[in-house]
Amino acid sequence: MFKKLSIAAITALTLTSGAFAAGGGDEQHIENIDFSFDGPFGKYDQNQLQRGLQVYTEVCAACHGLQYVPFRTLADEGGPHLSEDQMRAYAEQNFEVYDEDLEDTRPAKPVDHFPANTDAGAPDLSMMAKARAGFHGPYGTGINQLLKGMGGPDYIASLLLGYTGEEKEEAGVTLYANTAFPGGWISMAPPLAGEDVEYADHHSNDLHHISEDVSAFLMWTAEPKMMARKQAGFVSVLFLTVLSVLLYLTNKKIWAPVKGKGRKEN
Repeated sequence: MFKKLSIAAITALTLTSGAFAAGGGDEQHIENIDFSFDGPFGKYDQNQLQRGLQVYTEVCAACHGLQYVPFRTLADEGGPHLSEDQMRAYAEQNFEVYDEDLEDTRPAKPVDHFPANTDAGAPDLSMMAKARAGFHGPYGTGINQLLKGMGGPDYIASLLLGYTGEEKEEAGVTLYANTAFPGGWISMAPPLAGEDVEYADHHSNDLHHISEDVSAFLMWTAEPKMMARKQAGFVSVLFLTVLSVLLYLTNKKIWAPVKGKGRKEN
């Protein structure tokens, strides 16, 4: 009976994985990138997040918003961790928000969120890394997600690196060939070309590194408390392990006299 159930479970898992691969499109090519925050003990690279913030500000913000991200979180530990003065200056100098009390726009403050950008009709990027997470197989098991990461930032980086240079026009819309996008064609023109920004820390700014930096930053916008959750999870697992050992030893000690008495009577 157990053998039959095992065979059935393995068959079902295989069919599910195959169905997902077919549904996701064979044309997709998602590169698994070794981000610093991957795995149960990974953590964000503060310098990389700051570089990614710069890429978003100078390139992506022209079309995409981050409406669910408060400016004050840029100073949080575990994130870009700007100083309070840097965070305030960044918000004031780069963004304006509409104030209902003033009935006009004003420079952004720490309590404000990044403004939504709906002019270009482009999607908001706040949760993009989570929305595109989970491409790792076997689909649905969560094993590779634990070991390799959620997959969202890998998808974003692969998308930015996946343009082939081919174009076509459909219904008056120009589409661009992309090896990572489902279906192989996307309406967004290549947003990065390499050396789009000049990093203050003189880090390499080729297309590959810029794509990874902004992808890491977008992962943080979607999961700003990921480091705290990982730490809490590790402490919980450690606590439960110790508790299990103590309960086992206690149970063994409590029932030892009873078991010994039973043996003597037999």
